[in-house]
Amino acid sequence: NCRVQCGCTELFYIAPKLIAIIFMRQRNYILFLLICLTGVGCKEFIEPSIEDSKVILLAPASNTETKDYTQTFWWETTEDALYYRLQIVSPDFDQINKLIIDTLIKTNKYKYTLDPGTYQWRVRAENGSSQTGYTTANLTIYPTSITEQQVQLVSPANNTVTNQANAVFNWLKLFGADSYKIQIDTTGNGFDNATFLFLDKTTPNVSYSVALPKDKLYQWRIKALSGTLESKWSVVQNLSFDATPPPVVVLNSPFNNSTVSNPVTLKWNASADAKKYILYVYKGESNNAYNSTFPLTLTGLSYVFNQGTSGEKISWEVKAVDDAGNTSAKGESRSFVIQ
Repeated sequence: NCRVQCGCTELFYIAPKLIAIIFMRQRNYILFLLICLTGVGCKEFIEPSIEDSKVILLAPASNTETKDYTQTFWWETTEDALYYRLQIVSPDFDQINKLIIDTLIKTNKYKYTLDPGTYQWRVRAENGSSQTGYTTANLTIYPTSITEQQVQLVSPANNTVTNQANAVFNWLKLFGADSYKIQIDTTGNGFDNATFLFLDKTTPNVSYSVALPKDKLYQWRIKALSGTLESKWSVVQNLSFDATPPPVVVLNSPFNNSTVSNPVTLKWNASADAKKYILYVYKGESNNAYNSTFPLTLTGLSYVFNQGTSGEKISWEVKAVDDAGNTSAKGESRSFVIQ
């Protein structure tokens, strides 16, 4: 069992003996050793274990007692972790009456609104081959007036761009609320004048479906109601509706029906509002994809095609895709022959 630390100068002295031993056991180790000797970091090929690491919780501190229903759970990042598992239960992990959260996330923060009660929460770091132990903390939330609370918005996420006209707005339940007021503004005036609001409705549910009539920027917010009492307004989030496809892509080179040497660079002009392009390459002038590589999604304005045989005819076209997922109409199709 041989452990090698890449970058150590000692490797250059023990390499011959190591190679002989490794070759007798497993050929794949030779490639590993050669990679290390050439100066390439082993972490790029072998995932480090994080079993001995420990997640440090930051907030809320253990044994926190608060009247804030919405909490941001926060911990230090762990080196070589790919994601984190967060679990929240009530009242504790020794006697679970209710599982609140069990989720994997890539960041080291998670915001969630809880009812008053006693909770335990814990986090562990994970990667593809190992995980740390859990670190646990206690949390107690006391009931208070709804006027001191704020509704937490869930979806659509802030600054979402969509081409779906039917938008569903979702938020988390707030303890003590019996209904919710949703407002949507399209004027950009920050809800200053309710007369000009696109939507101003009250619902007992924690979601609301709205048909968006025009390509616009929509701003939305939620407030919880309990009798005559009202919570604070939520934060304001943006939703852009865009159902208009980008312009047709104009091909640049090679010219149609030209004879070219292999490899050939396929080029096209930028299409307004496009964020990516779909390149279609066909056999001859058919609609049959050249191979499983195509269609291919690209962010640039060119592609080097290095396949094909002498005398073979190949055709191609490009479509543009915008942030909302709208795809341009079919444009020009060109063909070329491999010299």
